[in-house]
Amino acid sequence: MTPRILALVLGISVLAVPVLADPAVTPYAGQQTRIIKSLSEEDIGALLKGEGMGMAKAAELNGYPGPVHVLTLAKELKLTASQQRHVEAIYSWMKATAKSLGAELVEREKMLDQLFARGEITPDRLKAGTAAIAELQGRLRSVHLSAHLETRALLDPNQITRYEQLRGYADPSAPGHHHHG
Repeated sequence: MTPRILALVLGISVLAVPVLADPAVTPYAGQQTRIIKSLSEEDIGALLKGEGMGMAKAAELNGYPGPVHVLTLAKELKLTASQQRHVEAIYSWMKATAKSLGAELVEREKMLDQLFARGEITPDRLKAGTAAIAELQGRLRSVHLSAHLETRALLDPNQITRYEQLRGYADPSAPGHHHHG
């Protein structure tokens, strides 16, 4: 082996050693101390407050405004008094229902976590627990999406277009830009 090749091989080896010596870092490291392993403190807080957590993106990003944002932008959207009252009612219903379902979801996740922690999980308990969680997640998402659907029905096409502009979604030159009607 020529001295040049030997130096190259040694140089590469020296660089590789620290990589091989590092213990594997996983994305779950540190999460073993959570009260509910599958939910962060932020997730729990958001669920208990009835927050959307991105559950209504399919609506929001496809021309179905969310009630909380419509209320925030009420002046810019020139909401009528009637529209304002109706959107407030939709928001109140959504928030109350989402808080209730969120609390139930947190409790179900806690129960599932405890079954694993105590070593009491069985295939039947796993199936029942995850089915209950999935059903709650679906209902919760439906609440948020329904609020967007109902809110859109109250707005005229100009308000929807203005909403998209104010939220930074509207780009008339973009391919696939949709029109509302």
